[in-house]
Amino acid sequence: MKAEDVQDDIKHVLFTKEDIDAKIKELAAQIDKDYVGKEVLLVGVLKGAIMVVADLSRALSTHYTMDWMAVSSYGSGTKSSGVVRILKDLDTDLTGRDVLIVEDIIDSGLTLAWLQQNLISRGANSVEICALLRKPTCVKTDVQCKYVGWDIDPEFVIGYGLDFAERYRNLDCIATLAPHVYS
Repeated sequence: MKAEDVQDDIKHVLFTKEDIDAKIKELAAQIDKDYVGKEVLLVGVLKGAIMVVADLSRALSTHYTMDWMAVSSYGSGTKSSGVVRILKDLDTDLTGRDVLIVEDIIDSGLTLAWLQQNLISRGANSVEICALLRKPTCVKTDVQCKYVGWDIDPEFVIGYGLDFAERYRNLDCIATLAPHVYS
Protein backbone atom coordinates (compact mmCIF):
# COMPACT_ATOMS: atom_id res chain seq x y z
CA MET A 1 0.00 0.00 0.00
CA LYS A 2 1.28 3.43 -0.89
CA ALA A 3 0.75 6.72 0.96
CA GLU A 4 -1.50 7.94 -1.85
CA ASP A 5 -3.96 5.13 -1.01
CA VAL A 6 -4.68 6.66 2.42
CA GLN A 7 -3.59 10.25 1.84
CA ASP A 8 -6.47 11.71 3.90
CA ASP A 9 -5.23 9.75 6.95
CA ILE A 10 -1.61 10.91 6.63
CA LYS A 11 -0.28 14.19 7.94
CA HIS A 12 3.08 13.80 6.16
CA VAL A 13 5.56 11.14 5.01
CA LEU A 14 8.72 10.99 7.15
CA PHE A 15 10.65 8.26 5.32
CA THR A 16 10.09 6.79 1.87
CA LYS A 17 10.57 3.15 0.92
CA GLU A 18 13.96 4.10 -0.52
CA ASP A 19 14.98 5.86 2.72
CA ILE A 20 14.00 2.78 4.73
CA ASP A 21 15.83 0.36 2.41
CA ALA A 22 19.03 2.40 2.68
CA LYS A 23 18.78 2.66 6.47
CA ILE A 24 18.18 -1.10 6.87
CA LYS A 25 21.30 -1.84 4.80
CA GLU A 26 23.29 0.61 6.95
CA LEU A 27 22.08 -1.05 10.18
CA ALA A 28 22.84 -4.53 8.78
CA ALA A 29 26.40 -3.50 7.93
CA GLN A 30 26.95 -2.29 11.52
CA ILE A 31 25.48 -5.51 12.94
CA ASP A 32 27.58 -7.68 10.62
CA LYS A 33 30.71 -5.87 11.79
CA ASP A 34 29.84 -6.29 15.48
CA TYR A 35 28.86 -9.97 15.29
CA VAL A 36 31.73 -11.36 13.22
CA GLY A 37 32.29 -14.99 14.21
CA LYS A 38 29.10 -15.13 16.28
CA GLU A 39 25.65 -16.47 15.54
CA VAL A 40 23.17 -13.90 16.71
CA LEU A 41 19.60 -14.67 17.70
CA LEU A 42 17.28 -12.07 16.21
CA VAL A 43 14.26 -11.59 18.46
CA GLY A 44 11.54 -9.80 16.56
CA VAL A 45 8.91 -8.04 18.61
CA LEU A 46 5.52 -8.71 17.07
CA LYS A 47 3.67 -7.29 15.35
CA GLY A 48 5.30 -3.97 14.54
CA ALA A 49 8.83 -5.22 13.91
CA ILE A 50 7.91 -7.83 11.33
CA MET A 51 8.89 -5.62 8.36
CA VAL A 52 12.14 -4.51 10.01
CA VAL A 53 13.13 -8.09 10.89
CA ALA A 54 12.28 -9.40 7.43
CA ASP A 55 14.30 -6.76 5.59
CA LEU A 56 17.14 -6.68 8.14
CA SER A 57 17.53 -10.46 8.07
CA ARG A 58 17.84 -10.42 4.27
CA ALA A 59 20.45 -7.66 4.46
CA LEU A 60 22.64 -9.47 7.02
CA SER A 61 25.69 -11.51 6.07
CA THR A 62 26.10 -12.74 9.65
CA HIS A 63 24.76 -16.18 10.53
CA TYR A 64 21.64 -15.82 12.62
CA THR A 65 18.65 -17.64 13.95
CA MET A 66 15.31 -15.97 14.50
CA ASP A 67 12.53 -16.11 17.06
CA TRP A 68 9.53 -13.97 17.87
CA MET A 69 7.95 -12.49 20.93
CA ALA A 70 4.72 -10.60 21.27
CA VAL A 71 4.34 -8.14 24.10
CA SER A 72 1.79 -5.42 24.57
CA SER A 73 1.56 -2.17 26.45
CA TYR A 74 -0.66 -0.21 24.03
CA GLY A 75 -3.99 -1.93 23.49
CA SER A 76 -5.79 0.14 20.87
CA GLY A 77 -4.56 3.53 22.08
CA THR A 78 -1.77 5.80 20.90
CA LYS A 79 0.22 5.92 24.16
CA SER A 80 1.91 3.13 26.10
CA SER A 81 0.13 2.04 29.29
CA GLY A 82 3.44 0.95 30.87
CA VAL A 83 1.98 -2.44 31.85
CA VAL A 84 3.71 -5.20 29.86
CA ARG A 85 1.95 -8.43 28.95
CA ILE A 86 3.62 -11.34 27.14
CA LEU A 87 1.25 -12.47 24.41
CA LYS A 88 3.67 -14.91 22.72
CA ASP A 89 6.91 -16.10 24.32
CA LEU A 90 10.13 -17.30 22.70
CA ASP A 91 10.61 -20.91 21.65
CA THR A 92 14.42 -20.65 21.95
CA ASP A 93 16.57 -21.29 25.02
CA LEU A 94 18.63 -18.12 25.53
CA THR A 95 21.38 -19.64 27.69
CA GLY A 96 24.73 -18.42 26.37
CA ARG A 97 23.17 -16.79 23.28
CA ASP A 98 23.96 -13.39 21.81
CA VAL A 99 20.52 -11.82 21.40
CA LEU A 100 19.55 -8.85 19.27
CA ILE A 101 16.06 -7.53 19.99
CA VAL A 102 14.68 -5.96 16.82
CA GLU A 103 12.01 -3.30 17.32
CA ASP A 104 10.12 -0.97 15.05
CA ILE A 105 10.05 1.98 17.48
CA ILE A 106 11.15 3.04 20.94
CA ASP A 107 8.55 5.34 22.45
CA SER A 108 8.61 5.45 26.26
CA GLY A 109 11.20 2.64 26.35
CA LEU A 110 9.41 1.04 29.29
CA THR A 111 8.36 -2.11 27.41
CA LEU A 112 11.76 -2.52 25.81
CA ALA A 113 13.66 -2.01 29.10
CA TRP A 114 11.44 -4.65 30.71
CA LEU A 115 11.97 -7.01 27.76
CA GLN A 116 15.75 -6.56 27.78
CA GLN A 117 15.95 -7.37 31.50
CA ASN A 118 13.63 -10.34 31.03
CA LEU A 119 15.88 -11.83 28.32
CA ILE A 120 19.06 -11.18 30.33
CA SER A 121 17.49 -13.02 33.28
CA ARG A 122 17.06 -16.07 31.03
CA GLY A 123 20.84 -16.51 30.75
CA ALA A 124 21.64 -14.77 27.48
CA ASN A 125 25.32 -13.98 26.91
CA SER A 126 24.38 -10.53 25.61
CA VAL A 127 21.18 -8.66 24.78
CA GLU A 128 21.42 -5.68 22.46
CA ILE A 129 18.68 -3.64 20.82
CA CYS A 130 18.11 -2.51 17.24
CA ALA A 131 15.25 -0.09 16.61
CA LEU A 132 14.37 1.55 13.34
CA LEU A 133 12.86 4.57 15.11
CA ARG A 134 13.29 6.22 18.49
CA LYS A 135 11.43 9.14 20.07
CA PRO A 136 14.13 10.52 22.40
CA THR A 137 11.90 13.14 24.00
CA CYS A 138 9.39 10.43 25.01
CA VAL A 139 11.85 7.97 26.56
CA LYS A 140 11.09 7.52 30.26
CA THR A 141 13.79 5.02 31.21
CA ASP A 142 17.45 4.33 30.54
CA VAL A 143 17.22 1.82 27.72
CA GLN A 144 20.44 1.35 25.79
CA CYS A 145 19.78 0.93 22.08
CA LYS A 146 22.95 -0.03 20.20
CA TYR A 147 21.50 0.36 16.71
CA VAL A 148 19.07 3.19 15.87
CA GLY A 149 17.80 4.06 12.43
CA TRP A 150 16.35 7.50 13.10
CA ASP A 151 15.40 9.70 16.01
CA ILE A 152 12.01 11.29 15.40
CA ASP A 153 9.71 13.85 16.99
CA PRO A 154 6.93 12.66 19.32
CA GLU A 155 4.23 12.22 16.70
CA PHE A 156 2.19 9.07 16.13
CA VAL A 157 3.68 7.22 13.15
CA ILE A 158 2.30 4.51 10.90
CA GLY A 159 3.52 2.32 8.07
CA TYR A 160 6.26 -0.26 7.55
CA GLY A 161 4.79 -2.41 10.34
CA LEU A 162 3.69 0.47 12.57
CA ASP A 163 -0.04 0.60 13.11
CA PHE A 164 -2.96 2.41 14.58
CA ALA A 165 -5.62 -0.06 15.79
CA GLU A 166 -4.09 -2.74 13.51
CA ARG A 167 -4.35 -0.58 10.37
CA TYR A 168 -1.67 0.99 8.12
CA ARG A 169 1.06 -1.64 8.78
CA ASN A 170 1.29 -2.35 5.06
CA LEU A 171 2.25 1.17 4.02
CA ASP A 172 5.61 1.07 2.21
CA CYS A 173 6.69 4.31 3.92
CA ILE A 174 6.67 5.73 7.45
CA ALA A 175 4.27 8.61 7.93
CA THR A 176 2.62 10.60 10.70
CA LEU A 177 -1.01 9.85 11.32
CA ALA A 178 -3.43 12.73 10.88
CA PRO A 179 -4.98 13.70 14.23
CA HIS A 180 -8.55 13.42 12.93
CA VAL A 181 -8.05 9.64 12.64
CA TYR A 182 -7.42 9.06 16.35
CA SER A 183 -9.16 12.02 18.02
